[in-house]
Amino acid sequence: MKGGTFRSTQWDPTLLTSQILSMQFCVYFSLGLLVFVANKLAGDNYTLDHLFEYHEIHIYDLGGRLVICAFVVNALIASLALWCIVRRAKLCLDFSCTFHLLHLLVCWWYNRSFPANASWWLLNVITATIMCIGGEFLCLQTEMREIPVGYAALNQKSDV
Repeated sequence: MKGGTFRSTQWDPTLLTSQILSMQFCVYFSLGLLVFVANKLAGDNYTLDHLFEYHEIHIYDLGGRLVICAFVVNALIASLALWCIVRRAKLCLDFSCTFHLLHLLVCWWYNRSFPANASWWLLNVITATIMCIGGEFLCLQTEMREIPVGYAALNQKSDV
């Protein structure tokens, strides 16, 4: 890495892998909690089917609608995870798509068939969009903060 550069542009597979694993864990953990609450509110039994079974994504009953709400709220939480873990606005789309691609593969494996439910696809497009845009917004807010320079900034650092 060159001295004096603002950010490293070197590819770091260890960092990238740890960020992907951290994102998967955080997003699935929060989704699991939200779906658990949704199932309790609907009076349903909590199973992994509500996370990975694409037939569970429907609006026919209260349980299905609450599961959809849990996925949407979780997309907002995933935006916070992007902000905390990735911290780069230009990488939010990559990490959002990576999460949803891995989710597709897990659902495909879990169901032993490719998801063919239109509502599953629509929900995943919506949550990927919310996750990406929310993460980019939060990361941009951090990236666009003023960097204090000058005499006043030096005095503030020396007081700390």
